[in-house]
Amino acid sequence: MIVTALEELSASRSKVYIDGEFAFVLYKGELRSYHLCAGAEIAQRDYDEIMEEVLPKRAKLRAMNLLTKREYTEKQLRDKLRAGFYPQRIIEEALAYVAGFHYTDDLRYACDYITGHENIRSRRRIEQDLLGKGIERATLEQAWARWEELGGSQDEASMIRVLLEKRGYDAEKAEIRERQKTYAFLLRKGFSGETIRKVLKAEDIEA
Repeated sequence: MIVTALEELSASRSKVYIDGEFAFVLYKGELRSYHLCAGAEIAQRDYDEIMEEVLPKRAKLRAMNLLTKREYTEKQLRDKLRAGFYPQRIIEEALAYVAGFHYTDDLRYACDYITGHENIRSRRRIEQDLLGKGIERATLEQAWARWEELGGSQDEASMIRVLLEKRGYDAEKAEIRERQKTYAFLLRKGFSGETIRKVLKAEDIEA
């Protein structure tokens, strides 16, 4: 195996290409330790050590450090590790490691997110948010079921009224153009057309 190129990522790290293909990222000190430079041969034992010891340990530590600051979905954590240019199998190993300690749990994440936003976001908006964060549809349905079992409920009409109050909307004085504009705004927030029309007292606006 031949190191065909080194591409500097920062003052301390470089991307390593082996036999013409990107392999991994190493720190400058590691490049010196393994005697890696463009045109040099990398011994199989060194390659194996990097892939089986150096990078897995680093990826696990990176994942753990991220999770000490906030909770991530599996997809979000995978994206973070990909941004660090870790090889795919190293990423999956790191994800399996943190999941084994229950540091990542998409169902828990979804339940917490629903509970934290139940009074300020519509169900549809919450679902859009969670799907965008990589939560699977089946996991999302489980989370809603658990939330309901624990007594969770939403009053979307009340949430709409709070938003209207912030916008200074007056249903009695609003003209058709303002009603239509406000209706569109609330639709984008994920509220149902029927609920919006009732609160706006604007049954003349079509769904």
